[in-house]
Amino acid sequence: MQDKEYLTLLKKAKAELPKSESKGERFEIPKANALIQGNKTIINNFAQICSILRRDQAQLLKYLQRELATPAVIDNQRLVLGRKLPDEEINKRIVNFCNDFVLCKECGKPDTQLFKEDRILFMKCTACGAKHSVTSKI
Repeated sequence: MQDKEYLTLLKKAKAELPKSESKGERFEIPKANALIQGNKTIINNFAQICSILRRDQAQLLKYLQRELATPAVIDNQRLVLGRKLPDEEINKRIVNFCNDFVLCKECGKPDTQLFKEDRILFMKCTACGAKHSVTSKI
């Protein structure tokens, strides 16, 4: 008797739970919060992006400068780019950076570390143990 009541209440409670909007991924590539001031673009959440990606700010700065062909300066927690750029362009470059320098080629997890052996840059995954040379340059 009590089991039926318990199961009925359990089903009712489960039906009333809000739907989960999570995709099940524990890692999502962050989006840049960019705004244009004059002829400069400012990424306000640059430090947060670097901490989520677990990469040094200098690495992402150098990559974005090369890919976007613009000078840039780190100003406290934000990045100031030397020309006007749309959000989509910046976010596309951040996704490319993640694919090249953050996500493991074997398992796709972001648990990687970059290191140099001789003059070659390698990425080692702490989740699956895979080790790959990085062909792109920072």
